[in-house]
Amino acid sequence: MRINKYISETGFCSRREADKLIEDGKVTINGRVAVLGDDVKGGDEVLVNGMPLNRKKKHIYIALNKPVGITCTTERHVEGNIIDFVGHPERIFPIGRLDKDSDGLILLTNDGDIVNRILRSEYNHEKEYIVTVDKPITKEFLKGMANGVKIDDYVTKKCKVSPVGSHVFRIILTEGKNRQIRKMCKSFGYKVRRLQRIRIMNIKLGDLKMGRWRNLTKKELDELFRTLKYRPREL
Repeated sequence: MRINKYISETGFCSRREADKLIEDGKVTINGRVAVLGDDVKGGDEVLVNGMPLNRKKKHIYIALNKPVGITCTTERHVEGNIIDFVGHPERIFPIGRLDKDSDGLILLTNDGDIVNRILRSEYNHEKEYIVTVDKPITKEFLKGMANGVKIDDYVTKKCKVSPVGSHVFRIILTEGKNRQIRKMCKSFGYKVRRLQRIRIMNIKLGDLKMGRWRNLTKKELDELFRTLKYRPREL
């Protein structure tokens, strides 16, 4: 098994973060400093910062109602990082991101294999948001948002957009570019006042209170895994 995958499956961090640890020379295999692409075999001793990795007994999947001001990073030196905010007893990491200025649903896990299956845009997995803007929305604005918007060096995928109130609309995306909704709105002369994510695939924010988290239910996980065609590997 590749070293980055091995580390992520322990729940220590994501594969990307494991790559950085390896690049920084903080990972050893049987006393030798690991390099990217190394394989780990049964019986090998893998240390991170000189400490052994403890295999977890089970996968963890939680939903958090993230408040504004919390940053979706595992870097503990960052003030307001999501790991310290959640305070979970096990090592977990967020699946994707939710802007510091946005609130709502974000998933966290110790299962490194599931991350790409949820995030990769070619899978067209839905994420639903409620957006409040600074002036009344129009039919032209909603139609333009739905048909794809040129921002930066790309055109966004077509998406579902519907009005909720005079200044509020619902948008369902199947991709997740950096600050995408804010940039889309800006291209039409609108400024986002609030952006709340309320759903990721079949996982809904529901009545989860701001700042609280919960474990995903068996029913939610069964449907999620079925949609992803995914079976978690035992830890």
